[in-house]
Amino acid sequence: MKSLKVLLLGACVALCACSSPTSTVQTNDQGTQWQWENGTIVVETPQRPADRKSVIGLALPKMEVVRVGFVGLGMRGPGAVERFTHIPGTQIVALCDYEQGRAEACQKYLKQASLPKAAVYSGEKGYEELCKRDDIDLVYIATDWLHHFPVAMCAMENGKNVAIEVPSAMNLKECWALVDMSEKTRKHCMILENCCYDWFEMNTLNMAQQGVFGEVIRAQGAYIHNLSPFWNHYWKNGEGDKLGWRLDYNMKHRGDVYATHGLGPVAQALDIHRGDRMQTLVAMDTKSVVGKALVEARTDSACNGFRNGDHTTTLIRTANGKVIEIQHNVMTPQPYNRLYQLTGSKGFANKYPVEGYALDADQLTASGVQPKVDDLNSHGFLPEAEMEALVAKYQHPILKKYGEMAKEVGGHGGMDFIMDSRLVYCLQNGLPLDMDVYDLAEWCCLAELGELSMDNNCAPVAFPDFTRGEWNVVKGYKHAYAAPEEEAAAMEKAKAFTAKLKEQGAKEWAQAEKK
Repeated sequence: MKSLKVLLLGACVALCACSSPTSTVQTNDQGTQWQWENGTIVVETPQRPADRKSVIGLALPKMEVVRVGFVGLGMRGPGAVERFTHIPGTQIVALCDYEQGRAEACQKYLKQASLPKAAVYSGEKGYEELCKRDDIDLVYIATDWLHHFPVAMCAMENGKNVAIEVPSAMNLKECWALVDMSEKTRKHCMILENCCYDWFEMNTLNMAQQGVFGEVIRAQGAYIHNLSPFWNHYWKNGEGDKLGWRLDYNMKHRGDVYATHGLGPVAQALDIHRGDRMQTLVAMDTKSVVGKALVEARTDSACNGFRNGDHTTTLIRTANGKVIEIQHNVMTPQPYNRLYQLTGSKGFANKYPVEGYALDADQLTASGVQPKVDDLNSHGFLPEAEMEALVAKYQHPILKKYGEMAKEVGGHGGMDFIMDSRLVYCLQNGLPLDMDVYDLAEWCCLAELGELSMDNNCAPVAFPDFTRGEWNVVKGYKHAYAAPEEEAAAMEKAKAFTAKLKEQGAKEWAQAEKK
């Protein structure tokens, strides 16, 4: 009997050792320190330097003219340059790309708009010279992922505001560095998450803010996009690069490396770091089948170390007891899907694969729309007439302002133009931006936190608090607006400036053609 007790005690000790990992501080391959606390992985949170303070609600003096330098003119950058030629009160000062020809090619957009030529920078460090200019207010970054961070840091160090394409930071170290630099320089560091400006997302956000769905308790988002037509178009660094930067990144890194399209819109609907915060995640992925095969086909050799699974799923629980599910898949054949789904205590919204809202008759009536059918319930989506009436009633003010022109200018159906226009609007009117550096950090950190989870048997991982305790200071996500008279005055100045700039540009291009 005694020996049996000893065996049982030994087994219990062994079991406890397996289920309660040591609390010794560990360091992953990206340099992040972490440890176990009550079965959860907790990462190190650096303290804010004593001479700095939060940039929540940061507003800078009004800019009559927003002078812009663009860095990264491959796949997304040229479209951004073209869109800015349609925004009054902006001046495209400089164009930069690793390859000079791609920067020079964007002059055509300025010529088409009768705007003066921009200065051109190129080469591996061309962006450094651009950032040193004293006539740039905003550096717009659309490079490959690995260059988002160094360009943004250089720009802020040189006193520039930055807007960074997604994902804006690739790991926790970069997230914290951007937060610290924005707080140090008091400059805007905005994530260019265009999906926050799509029509369904904006109207649904307005509905959620007006209580149409009751309390939103669960949300879904995703980036499911088969990239098979695009893999060969991603920039390659010389003849020895067989993969291109994006496939190479997925081969070397695990986790949801492109989370923000799905996460950004639902984070706004859930008031993340404006009354709630993401607290814990658990992530898991499938094995790599398609990704591995892509590498083998391009390198003609076996690939035994493709890190990222073909499909990644991340579950997040917030401090207020909400749940977010985010998915990522750029490998397998299936229809494009960002999911975007809100589950509320009184209603439901869904974008993919079918756009619709589910409300019963009482809730629809309480939301200001009288049902035209009998026995309306939430077991199915609203009929077309009721849905159109609901959307018309809750059309977002930003869509009312920019929607029609956005459809003409384009950029992912117009949402890119709305995003850029709102960025310029806030700078011209001295308002806080729609998305700040804390949004950037929280939406981008899923990649490394998910990797930590999956590399440790899909264990729960605690989110660091990038606001350092201030996530509950602002109550509810809101877009900032200027008073109507101030907005009108700013736009009048913007249009007057652009008219003069176009006169100057037309003369310069005419003279150049004569030569």
